[in-house]
Amino acid sequence: MQLKLFQSDVAKIFDVCEDSITGWENGRSVPQIQYYPKLIDFLGYNPFPVETETLGGRIKKYRIEYGLSHKKLGERIGVDASTVGAWEDNEHVPLAKFLRVIKELMNQKELS
Repeated sequence: MQLKLFQSDVAKIFDVCEDSITGWENGRSVPQIQYYPKLIDFLGYNPFPVETETLGGRIKKYRIEYGLSHKKLGERIGVDASTVGAWEDNEHVPLAKFLRVIKELMNQKELS
């Protein structure tokens, strides 16, 4: 509203149909994760906050900000989707070889 954009304008920005925008606005649906990076950029903030005090939270934050499903991130790291989910839920800690890959992806010096 502040930008004086119509739903059709926003739909073009996200390359979705107007019905998707309507659904997102009224809570009938949520955007698929691949739209999260554009949505975060468009809004100027992350509407999907996660705790970042734990390694699992930082992994989830990375995944959300880059619009990656558990499966897609798992493919990049070399694990399956359920493993990524277990890390995010702090049920398991990544082995050292996977932690190195995660650090490289996230381009951070220290995650643990």
